[in-house]
Amino acid sequence: MIRHMMRSSRSPGRLAGLALLPLLAAACTQTASGPPPGMTAAQATAYCSKLSWAYGEYVASGLGDSAGDDDNTNADINARLAIAQCHEGQTGAAIPVLQQELRRNKVPVPAV
Repeated sequence: MIRHMMRSSRSPGRLAGLALLPLLAAACTQTASGPPPGMTAAQATAYCSKLSWAYGEYVASGLGDSAGDDDNTNADINARLAIAQCHEGQTGAAIPVLQQELRRNKVPVPAV
């Protein structure tokens, strides 16, 4: 019985599925860090810069209506990480975070 279980766990279909895992993981990482759907890399970079500027101008400077954390530490860290991701070209991850932080602080989100 143990031999039968060992043989079935090595079936060709299962091995083929395992061989695809690295490819699937790479595809997920590429889409998460690349431009959002419907945007070219250049458009996403420009939009990410717009969002970063708006955050720095209105929220980080204290002009936004801060909500949430008592001292906004976590939100500020998340936004600063997103700004760094913009600079590194990881716009797909950065844009939603910056949009959320602008909305949370009641700052109008720039148009695309």
